[in-house]
Amino acid sequence: MRRSLYDLPMINFMDHAVVPHGLDVHWHAGWSSAKHDPAPEIQVHAYDPHTIILRQNMSVHFEAPFMFLLFGNARAMLIDTGATPEPEYFPLRNVVDRLIEEWLARHPRESYELVVAHTHGHGDHRAADGQFASRSNTTVVGTSLEEVVEFYGFDDWPTTNRELDLGGRVIDVIPGPGHHASATVFYDRSSELLLTGDNFLPGMLYIRDWDAYRETIERLIAFCDSHPVRHILGCHIEMTTTPGDEYPRGTTYQPDEPPLQMTVTQLRSLRDALKELDGRPGEHQYDDFLVCYEP
Repeated sequence: MRRSLYDLPMINFMDHAVVPHGLDVHWHAGWSSAKHDPAPEIQVHAYDPHTIILRQNMSVHFEAPFMFLLFGNARAMLIDTGATPEPEYFPLRNVVDRLIEEWLARHPRESYELVVAHTHGHGDHRAADGQFASRSNTTVVGTSLEEVVEFYGFDDWPTTNRELDLGGRVIDVIPGPGHHASATVFYDRSSELLLTGDNFLPGMLYIRDWDAYRETIERLIAFCDSHPVRHILGCHIEMTTTPGDEYPRGTTYQPDEPPLQMTVTQLRSLRDALKELDGRPGEHQYDDFLVCYEP
């Protein structure tokens, strides 16, 4: 007799007392000779037993974006698919399938889905979408504003957040336009991670729509005021450990990177910087990030 999902042992993702959290990890940041880089194409780090952080090797693509794989009782969610489409150079589908198989071996389910979502629609965050096109029980969320609004059920974009339930693990989906028109920020109530895509990271913050971006940052700070946020994680590291200093665009070896994780205090510093700049175009240097407004 076929058992339903709820006949199986359910994981309590909100039991923070028994779930370890960790970002004690050295992120691989390319190699002095990309051709001879001995590291795999994708670095895999288990933040906790149900939360995986992935990073594309900088020797494969200089953007070296981070991706996130979150497991719920009914489905997993992959956030972003990296900067390279070809599986022979960037085997994201194989790595994700292996991670799901390993998780299901520990937590058996007769049926399990995958949602492939995106922080936004720029090419270095969706290049490998095609690797998942033929995967069974898989939904690949489009990146246009219309597709994002329809999938998450927004009827008042960008005013009100939406929720995506992975099966006992709820993800808050926060509208995040300004860098990209259909950008979204994800908050995982289980791990208390705020995943900000390219809206906030240790690097250059590119703003296309000043007013929309400023309102996004205000929304994020208001959200942080009412929710516990353990870490803020963007999708790139572009700076050095020297305050205000970034690696040149196109760099494929960054041996002196700061941590990926940022804080709510640093997010408030960004709000202060935006008030100070008041829409002034150009590149502007701050200790923990840089702001580039291109109207």
